Amino acid sequence: MKKVESRGGRRSARAGAGAAGWAVSALLVWAVAVMAAASAGVESGGRVGESAPPRVVILGDSLTAGYGVDPGQAFPARLQSWIREAGFPHEVVNAGVSGDTTAGGLRRLNWILRRPAEVLLIELGGNDGLRGLAPDSTRSNLVSIIGAARAKYPGVRVVLAGMQMPPNMGETYRAAYEGVFPSVAREQNAVLIPHLLEGVGGRPELNLPDLIHPTPEGHAVVASNVWKVLKPVLEVRDPAR
Repeated sequence: MKKVESRGGRRSARAGAGAAGWAVSALLVWAVAVMAAASAGVESGGRVGESAPPRVVILGDSLTAGYGVDPGQAFPARLQSWIREAGFPHEVVNAGVSGDTTAGGLRRLNWILRRPAEVLLIELGGNDGLRGLAPDSTRSNLVSIIGAARAKYPGVRVVLAGMQMPPNMGETYRAAYEGVFPSVAREQNAVLIPHLLEGVGGRPELNLPDLIHPTPEGHAVVASNVWKVLKPVLEVRDPAR
């Protein structure tokens, strides 16, 4: 009886030792995997010891989102291609939401800027105008967006896309609305794209049937309008370019 108990005790001890050994081995495997991942620079959401590429965040509406066209044909995607071809390291973030207004952009800005942005390109205000919202409200929201972005990332550079309204909105409203963008850019020390839809607005061959949203060819023109202004902004990061 004692002999059986002794064997059972030894078996239990061996089982306990085996379990402990397995746990230690598993811990060692885990530790080796973690160290290997660290040495390879792999980490969730990025690479250890490797800075993330600088970001160009485009906060916009359906024009940025690429309503009615393939996302790869919208102007943000075209800008990304040109940025790479020019040798810049920047990553373009398409933060366009169809139907968005300046008020909507202000509400979601904090979420959009969870990660740092080197450049914030604001393409908002078109829907404000089409809805007949007060230009002073658009102005206030744009100023608040710029202020909030700089409070979060003091070094962020701001590019503001100028908008225009069709004649049917009335000359008084149209003049007041269109004056908002250069005024805000000047007062807030932002870089202005004088007219985002220059060469596109009012041209049926470059717009979808709604005559509001560009075709792929229209987006190519829009991208060119943006690139003329954005490229010098990116070059400031590396004066030697």
